[in-house]
Amino acid sequence: MSSPEIDPKSSLRRITDAQTMRALSHPVRLALIELLSLEGPLTATEASERLGESPTTCSFHLRQLARYGFVEEAGAGPGRNRPWKMSSIGMTASARDADGETDSALAVLRRLFRERYFQRLQTWEETRTTYPQEWQDVAEESEFILYATREEVQAVSEQVFNLLMQFQDRLARPELRPKGSLPVEVLFFQYPIRLPSAPSSIRGRSPDNAGGPGPLK
Repeated sequence: MSSPEIDPKSSLRRITDAQTMRALSHPVRLALIELLSLEGPLTATEASERLGESPTTCSFHLRQLARYGFVEEAGAGPGRNRPWKMSSIGMTASARDADGETDSALAVLRRLFRERYFQRLQTWEETRTTYPQEWQDVAEESEFILYATREEVQAVSEQVFNLLMQFQDRLARPELRPKGSLPVEVLFFQYPIRLPSAPSSIRGRSPDNAGGPGPLK
């Protein structure tokens, strides 16, 4: 396999080919990436204990992830217990060539990621009362409907991205994490809800009453 492509501005792994997308589109492999990103170097046995999979299964999928440049060995451990670590933290995926094969592979990968996102969101909703009140207070859900141009939407995306990237180094370098910090997942979606040629209404409401911001707690 060729060397992974790294975005020079964000240092994120850039995935644009269907073969790599298909290799990544497996629940155990995504779980291993999430685990190594949060907890650092782990052996296949340690990963298996956390994920509830067999060491053999984790070892196989770690080798497959290494083949595509997502993970690498993190030095030698005792016996055959070699720890694995992420080769880089974070990734982006896009169908740069816009061919049917890449589009299909990207759709599958995005669906798997969304399923994992929303499963963790559901787990949070089911367990939020077990967290200290101060953490419950800062966990919010918001919806905004905007009338914006494509350029304005792109600008919003870049501003949010740049803000969140300020925390990126803390994933790879635990010594940078402030005392009392927890891993917090931030989901950010933006998408048009009407085609340019569609009638000027949203969800049966007039444009003047199309929607509004508000945290949902």
